[in-house]
Amino acid sequence: MTARRLWAAVEPLHAVVYFAPETAEAAKAAGLRGYWMGYFAGRLAPLGPIGPEPATAMLFGFAPAMVARALPDAWSFASPAAVLGSRLEAVGSALRAVADDVSELSALLWRAAEACEFGGRPLAAAWAAVPKPADPLSRLWLATTILREHRGDGHVLAAVHAGLGGLETTLTHIGDGVIGRADVQPHRGWSDPQWDAAVDRLRTRGTLDADGRLTDAGRELRHRLEDDTDRLAAAPVTALGADVERLLQLAVPLARAVLDSGVVPVPNPMGVTRP
Repeated sequence: MTARRLWAAVEPLHAVVYFAPETAEAAKAAGLRGYWMGYFAGRLAPLGPIGPEPATAMLFGFAPAMVARALPDAWSFASPAAVLGSRLEAVGSALRAVADDVSELSALLWRAAEACEFGGRPLAAAWAAVPKPADPLSRLWLATTILREHRGDGHVLAAVHAGLGGLETTLTHIGDGVIGRADVQPHRGWSDPQWDAAVDRLRTRGTLDADGRLTDAGRELRHRLEDDTDRLAAAPVTALGADVERLLQLAVPLARAVLDSGVVPVPNPMGVTRP
């Protein structure tokens, strides 16, 4: 579906924020301690000084204990406004190494972002309320962020509707061969007992086989989950109409440049691939 093609083109541009050294340096300069405090504070800053319980619910795939190690302590070191400002500036600097004139692409991305529907989508709604930065590359990144969090919030809605928790949803990705356990578990904070218990639940449900791979029923569930996610992410594509192909024509080479530069590694915990 076109909505999935749009995600594949946009996700690498957004993902620069998680791997670029400029972002880590900005978080440290703002007073945050360690990568994960910077990650959680940076991703959630538009929501204000949020605590671990709603943060875990929105981020969905992270172990509660991992989130609680960063929040709410992060806000005692830096305000949400300071974190947000430093993050936007840093990601603009990071993209400058691979991007030049992005005016047309940015305009199309903003048309798509402004067509997003925010019911049941708190992360996307919060990022959509952030004022557009003056810097063209920071502004482009903000549009990609609204789009990816819009799709991500919709993915959470689809997973919950399918009766899956955050770790169980991740295990269906792994069972489909998209990513491996070693690529995910260290970055999501789940203990071995928590992980194994979730695997057992999915085996009992008939979703995973004895080797942790998707069964026929599991593949059907996985495909339905992705189809529902695409359907819930369709509003930006519909708003662009035929212009979505021009957006993809401009975004895909830039996404490839980001990945080829090594700023965003492949494989990675998000399952980002080269479009």
